[in-house]
Amino acid sequence: MLYWSAIVSKRVLIVASGGGHWIQMRRLQPAFDGLQVAFVSVQSAYAEEVAGHRFYVVRDVTRWDRIGLAILVVQLTLILLRERPHVVVTTGSAPGMIALALAKCLLRSKTMWIDSIANCEQLSLSGMRAKRFCDVWLTQWPHLQRTGGPDWWGAVL
Repeated sequence: MLYWSAIVSKRVLIVASGGGHWIQMRRLQPAFDGLQVAFVSVQSAYAEEVAGHRFYVVRDVTRWDRIGLAILVVQLTLILLRERPHVVVTTGSAPGMIALALAKCLLRSKTMWIDSIANCEQLSLSGMRAKRFCDVWLTQWPHLQRTGGPDWWGAVL
């Protein structure tokens, strides 16, 4: 709660891939009430779910799609430069991890990674890579919490 009190009236960029990543982030949406929030995802249809907020669509990629990754980096860079968020929050996956890295390096934004609840036995690969760009690094499974992170604050689902 202390973390959120420090960002009141600041710009927040929320990045979530499709499917479960998006569903989990939508369940967290009430935590962002009263903030200037923009959303980024991979499905244009999701814009209807966050009506009244700015919404951006980016390319959905995997780590094996090198050209797609390059396009995604450009898309996210342009969004970040336009939005200039104070905080970037993501539930993953590749678009979220890249958004955190770019936000931290380009804008010195505060960043938060919430690993998907689907990763019940180990952290996701994106989540492990995102660690070095995170101010807050979370798992949704208490048995995955470790000294030095990730932390466990509870589960979304």
